[in-house]
Amino acid sequence: MPRLVPFRPAAACVPALVLVLSLLFAAGAAAKGPAAQLRVLGAGGRMLAERPLDTGGTVKVKTSPAATCFGAGTGGSGKLAAVDGSTPLGMLLRASRRIGALRPVRVTDAFSFGLGLCDIGSSKATKTLSWLLKVNHRTPSVGGDAAKVSPGDDVLWALASYPYPEELSLVSRRHAKPGTPFAVRVFAYDEKGHRKPAAGVTVSGASAPTGADGRTTVTLRAARRLSARAAGDLPSNRVPVCVGRKCPRS
Repeated sequence: MPRLVPFRPAAACVPALVLVLSLLFAAGAAAKGPAAQLRVLGAGGRMLAERPLDTGGTVKVKTSPAATCFGAGTGGSGKLAAVDGSTPLGMLLRASRRIGALRPVRVTDAFSFGLGLCDIGSSKATKTLSWLLKVNHRTPSVGGDAAKVSPGDDVLWALASYPYPEELSLVSRRHAKPGTPFAVRVFAYDEKGHRKPAAGVTVSGASAPTGADGRTTVTLRAARRLSARAAGDLPSNRVPVCVGRKCPRS
């Protein structure tokens, strides 16, 4: 059996583990809390989900015999597991009930100390790809079921190879006048949450890639969701920008 380390800061080369505290199995459902932002990037950086979600409560998941990304004989038992809804894994499970692209979420309970996350929808962990978890742009030192999520937090799950790429983050205004240029800025975050301006990044609607300071100029004539991409980096969040009185559809 391979050595399994749950979401260690120097991220594992095997699929990420999701620790489940035994107390959660006995915990009753609690009231839902305020929203946090969940973003899920699948294979090739494809956006699977990006939306605010309530936190709190308990979410149940059926472990899957098909969750064998850790190797032969590591599939799940098929039993139900309970996960705190105020954790990144709890948010992911809750979102999968509403968003088809996230189904199924396959986890295994083959290991005595926690659940292993293998698949989110059609995006599957392999020997070379695993699920990176970040909370507020930083990889937590505890598992995805143990890291607490607070209102307003940003949670990212991304399927990537190790060493993990940097995460792009786009900062933009939310309203613009038709045909009037406005500035945006892109930052890159490493696993420890260290931030730096991201140069050479393509921003949708921009006149040119970002400069050394991470800035570029965007001109819009219609409402649009802006995003930032660069080869070798995780795509940014999407920022909805209203133009005049019209805004992007939800």
